[in-house]
Amino acid sequence: MVRLSAVEARVLGVLIEKEINTPEYYPLSLNATVNACNQKSSREPVMELAEADVRSALFDLEQMGLVRAMAETRVTKFEHRVRDVLNLRRDEVTVLCLLLLRGAQTAAELRARSERMYAFDDTAAVQSVLERMAAPPEPDQDVRPDARPAPHREPLTQLLERQPGAREARWMHLLCGPVDEAAAKILAAQAPAAVGDGPVEGLAQRVTALEELAQAAQKRVQALEERMHAAEERLRTTEERLQALERLQALQGF
Repeated sequence: MVRLSAVEARVLGVLIEKEINTPEYYPLSLNATVNACNQKSSREPVMELAEADVRSALFDLEQMGLVRAMAETRVTKFEHRVRDVLNLRRDEVTVLCLLLLRGAQTAAELRARSERMYAFDDTAAVQSVLERMAAPPEPDQDVRPDARPAPHREPLTQLLERQPGAREARWMHLLCGPVDEAAAKILAAQAPAAVGDGPVEGLAQRVTALEELAQAAQKRVQALEERMHAAEERLRTTEERLQALERLQALQGF
């Protein structure tokens, strides 16, 4: 069974999220991964990770086979391999991503926050996914060569005890190991209410995506400005040479 640290869980969740929400900027560079890990919206808890922390987490995840480094370009980029390693479906990947990024959540919260990632029909559909991911592996009765493997080797989610005053119990992933119920109670008490979370969360994610687009556009503009500056320098040098040549020709004519 995979056992992740809190930093590794954040990095893996970020790679999954960006692949789904902003595929045009995926795979991610180290710098982009750091920025996404430290993002203020859609993160619980908010972290302030250093580049060294993220680099170390990426290395460890690569050793586990959960991340692959791509060095074909000038800057090394990273992509996740969760689907292949854990044999997950798209709806399961979405649920796991949200749990990695935001910790324990109810099925209703997961549905509201998955708007951009996967279109669940209703909360019951999310509940079904969570229960499927929580189920222990069944004995493989089919020994045919073409038989499909079991969906998961180990349970990936766990239903936590419902907190006093809460309408629903929360679910948590198990990639960081068994859940400490006592710690989960403290985190649940500190978690913000989910009233109106759907529209606000969707807006926050769109703002984040727009900020990323703006940063990319700013970098392209900066690159164009540098090219224009270099062209102006070459033009100035050419003009100076022409002026020197004209003076030389004038002296020769004199």
